[in-house]
Amino acid sequence: MSFLTKKLRFTKFCTTITISTFLSVTLFFSSTLGVNATDFQAEADARKELPVESNEIENWPNGPLIGADAAILIEASTGTILYAKNITKKEYPASITKLLTSLIAIEHSNLDDDISFSHDAVFSVPSDASGMGMDVGEQITMEQALYGVLVGSANEAANAIGEYISGTLSDFSILMNEKAKQLGCLNSHFSNANGLFDDNHYTTAYDMSLIAKEFFSNELLCKMSNTQIYNIPISDTQPDDIWIASHHKLLKGKQYEYEYIIGGKTGYTDKARQTLVSCAEKDGMRLICIILKEESPDQFTDTLDLFNYGFSNFKMLNIAENETQFNIQHSDFFESNTDVFGNSDPLLSLNKDSFIVLPISAVFGDASSSLSYDTISDSSLAEITYTYQGVCVGTVTINLEKSSSDDIVFDGVLDNPKTALDDPILSAEANDKVIFINVKNIIFGILLIAFIVIILFIIRAIIRNYHFSRRRHLRLRRKKRRRHKSKYDGYDF
Repeated sequence: MSFLTKKLRFTKFCTTITISTFLSVTLFFSSTLGVNATDFQAEADARKELPVESNEIENWPNGPLIGADAAILIEASTGTILYAKNITKKEYPASITKLLTSLIAIEHSNLDDDISFSHDAVFSVPSDASGMGMDVGEQITMEQALYGVLVGSANEAANAIGEYISGTLSDFSILMNEKAKQLGCLNSHFSNANGLFDDNHYTTAYDMSLIAKEFFSNELLCKMSNTQIYNIPISDTQPDDIWIASHHKLLKGKQYEYEYIIGGKTGYTDKARQTLVSCAEKDGMRLICIILKEESPDQFTDTLDLFNYGFSNFKMLNIAENETQFNIQHSDFFESNTDVFGNSDPLLSLNKDSFIVLPISAVFGDASSSLSYDTISDSSLAEITYTYQGVCVGTVTINLEKSSSDDIVFDGVLDNPKTALDDPILSAEANDKVIFINVKNIIFGILLIAFIVIILFIIRAIIRNYHFSRRRHLRLRRKKRRRHKSKYDGYDF
């Protein structure tokens, strides 16, 4: 390798390492010189007056007024929306796009796969955009590329991942949109793997929360996004000792360090402004916060305000431990709080790992529930959905007990499991299980059988009557012949 080539590599590496500082200094001087920064901040201040939809819900804790144009706070396990501001408004996501890119990558590759950097992957990225200093033809592993994407927001690494998985970046964007649709995103469209500005590259706070929910359910990706510094050593396929630092200032050791943070991703373009996705966990409650179109450093302070709001004003309640009454308003259900077999084990149970999320001031009984048989699992016979003030706060499946799979199963509701807990029939081990009896189905079955039996009797009677009538008619004819014959027995013709 020539001295000039080494010098160029070193220069590119140094430029990559200092890009974050350069952007910060640029923003500082822009603010000092009054170039655009003042206008942007004024717009952010004005956005604090925008309505917060969740604050309009009766008996719902009031959330903070923030400068983000759109924001959402959800509880991860239930998907409950705790805070909502313009959550369906289309916004530019910038580099938080890379959450979806990484999610697809982890599903379609192995961590030790070798990722090569093409000319398009490297040179389609603007020189002032974030990267990790890779050159055409160099190779790193998929694991290293994912760290580059999630820690350093490396745009060329995101491109290389997309090309590796789909062959071309355009084909990868098709896969991105398919995955987004699968996750339930209805108002998003992704045109590239890295989030660089494109008019046709947009999402919403709600759609992004669905992607983030799936992302943070993967513990490896979660760990990667919570990494402050990552090193890629020199290898046979790339000649540089690369150090990557996270821009997420809520991580440990950063300016706005938050003790409950477990991962996240930053984003920025001139059009998108500051975007941020963060996940935090405290006392078993995992919250995900999405901030779209905010000014630095308020994307971090907004997130802190929303996390504090969520953890301070809401609680999680285990459904199986708290359920005392199913509010099923259907006349075809009869209520029972004892096992109809007298001493058999319960056939059905509530999923013990399901929760609802309620305001601190509310109790479990304040939530309304509805029962649905539209289940998608072979082991689940029904699902109960809970709402509070019209907000969906959690669901639980009613599962068929494996140990009772050969027994008869009934459908229906248990009115008062609380009294059933005192029933010696239901042991302490099974105190969260309930028996459902759908009398409508039973009565319908009995009536159907009775109807069939009656029809059979009618048919039998008709057949018997037909044969009896025919035999009687024949007997009368024979009797008449005998009488006619006996009348003329004494005459000789």
